[in-house]
Amino acid sequence: MTQNATRVIIVGAGIGGLAAALRLSHAGYAVTVLDMHAGPGGKMRTVPSVAGPVDAGPTVLTMRPVFEALFADCGLSLSDHLTLEPLDVIARHYWDDGTCFDLMANRDETIANVSQTFGSKAARQYTRFAARAARLFAAFDQPMMQAATPRQGDLTAKVLRQPRLITDMAPWRTMARDLRASFSEPKLAQLFGRYATYVGGSPYATPVILSLISDAEAQGVWAVKGGMHRLAEVLRTQAEAKGAQFVFDTKVTRIIKQGGAVTGVEAGTARFDADVVLFNGDPRALHVGALGRGVSDAVAETATEPRSLSAYVHAFAAQPSGPKLAHHTVFFGKIPQAEFGALDRGEMPLDPTLYLCAQDHGTVAPDAMQRFEIIMNAPPVLRDAEQEKPPCQTLIFSRLKAFGLRFAPTPGAETLTTPAGFDALCPHTMGSLYGRSPQGMMAAFKRPTARTAVRGLYLCGGGAHPGAGVPMATLSARHAAAAIIQDQTLTSTSPRMATPGGMSMGSVTAAPKQSLS
Repeated sequence: MTQNATRVIIVGAGIGGLAAALRLSHAGYAVTVLDMHAGPGGKMRTVPSVAGPVDAGPTVLTMRPVFEALFADCGLSLSDHLTLEPLDVIARHYWDDGTCFDLMANRDETIANVSQTFGSKAARQYTRFAARAARLFAAFDQPMMQAATPRQGDLTAKVLRQPRLITDMAPWRTMARDLRASFSEPKLAQLFGRYATYVGGSPYATPVILSLISDAEAQGVWAVKGGMHRLAEVLRTQAEAKGAQFVFDTKVTRIIKQGGAVTGVEAGTARFDADVVLFNGDPRALHVGALGRGVSDAVAETATEPRSLSAYVHAFAAQPSGPKLAHHTVFFGKIPQAEFGALDRGEMPLDPTLYLCAQDHGTVAPDAMQRFEIIMNAPPVLRDAEQEKPPCQTLIFSRLKAFGLRFAPTPGAETLTTPAGFDALCPHTMGSLYGRSPQGMMAAFKRPTARTAVRGLYLCGGGAHPGAGVPMATLSARHAAAAIIQDQTLTSTSPRMATPGGMSMGSVTAAPKQSLS
């Protein structure tokens, strides 16, 4: 980094902001990351427990090549800094009638499990479905996920070159309707419909193309040794090693725009000057004016509405007893339409599907105190958290007891985060964890891309293209970093002599507090 390096302020230390900080600091930019929380990770957070920090955010790591490319592009090796442990069982699934089915990393083992559990006809149907999901992933990885700005024309050209994709995409059907046509076994249709919720959607409103998510998972699922939050910590450490500065416990209140371009940010009475601002938060916060009216036109309302799903999340430590758990275990609701109908009406589902992550699976005795995260889908509706927690807590653990699963002690309502809690953690999101809803065939083209309508202001994170999820947010950082580097190369006409990451403060007592972590 040189004294005249371009100054980049990154607002938010979520996975997108962290990956961008690493890329931009490696490229020689003067990077300062500001975050309202005490440490890095954003939604990739932990909460304390008697068994140690519990992951309370994303739990599934897929698309390993995305992370290998991030580290390699920055002169690093992923394996030197993170230990990723492949999971043989992608997920274990339970239904009320006692059916148990394991989805395996090995495709042949999955086919055998389908045949044994649901019959040979179901195995043939699964084989056809998996092949189609693989074709969709292969077809749309480059023109959609890997492309900085997806274009409908590129997608159309792809389909014209491979007409079979029209049938694979089935644009005239929703995911749920297509799955009912693909599987004569309702349980398998329910299982694969759950992938719509990975990006905050309902299978009754999302397009068939989202079936490709199942292929991304089939390519491999990894557990991060030390927990998912370890990824955030490593990215922060490596960005710092390349010169990036992190300032925590500092909430950005305004993005400053002068002469049609951003010039910095304000955090209370502190001002951070910048040539570029990269916003790693939900774009809705910009649109509603939470970062100043000067940048409220940076993204259109259609890029942020309608909202995706939220969640009720329990994170705790306890001793489990009952059915055998995998690292990822799903307990299905009785009637899928009932769950998603309630969510669509903005109500807490009374017949929910529950996802459980056993963070210590395979590393401690089965009856030892272990760390767990339980996720139940929720609508993006803000209610009084203290009133909402008790009935939700009762519902979740009563539902698990119906499957024979018990925890000692039973976690209390204080271990639960509601949509209102997520809105407080990630302001102006309405609790939505995935940004804009993925419903509709054209939803992928409506998410905002890295460049905004305001010069010098860029976006990354799960609310920006290519969408929600840890790999997608990491890709968004690549797109944002590339856009910044390209634009700065084109517009730079003279060296800047300001101190990198410079800031001025209205008063010493209002200075942002540097994290000690």
